[in-house]
Amino acid sequence: MREEFRAELYEVGRQLVSMAEAVRTAMSTATTALLSADKEGAERVIARDAQINEIFHSVEDKVLRILAQQAPVASDLRMVITALHIGTDLERMGDLAEHVAKSAVRRYPAVAVPAELAGTIGQMANVADRIAGKVTLVLASRDIDRAAELEHDDDAMDELERSLYARILSPNWSYGVEAAVDTALLARFYERYADHAVNAGQHIIYLVTGETPGSPEPTEQ
Repeated sequence: MREEFRAELYEVGRQLVSMAEAVRTAMSTATTALLSADKEGAERVIARDAQINEIFHSVEDKVLRILAQQAPVASDLRMVITALHIGTDLERMGDLAEHVAKSAVRRYPAVAVPAELAGTIGQMANVADRIAGKVTLVLASRDIDRAAELEHDDDAMDELERSLYARILSPNWSYGVEAAVDTALLARFYERYADHAVNAGQHIIYLVTGETPGSPEPTEQ
């Protein structure tokens, strides 16, 4: 029974790594499509989101089966529940990449991002890719030091989001309301993508240490 339990946990972990790789590719491809008005590339991202969802549903099913059949306790229970939380964050990251792709399709054949903002969007995409890459690595290695770095990466994403909003709200904005709304939404999609990645990293830290990041050290009695 114990060997079966470990095998099921290993498969859950493997699927989470697969999800992390998929959502990283999805956002990278969606950004390329967004900045180049590549409708076919954007549509591939939209279609493949169903595959990410299927992996997540498989993770859910395995977690529920483990809970029902194996009755895990203590650290094993923490591992199972944490896996479900991580899967949820990764699934939402996939949805956000899909939203970016849909923005590209909606404005096709035009490029959805004003030319002067393409550089900032590209920087946000680079941060998103770096964060997603770290999540994949951390899931595979349980490197909590690398997981803790995600907070710093998220700060960079927040700063880029603020810079975009400042340009949208500037009196020199000349692209109209539609472009302003598109840009604000895109900024939000990338920012939320990073937030979910940070959440996944915090869940991994909790899995390894048993402590929520930022929680006080237990006092000696």
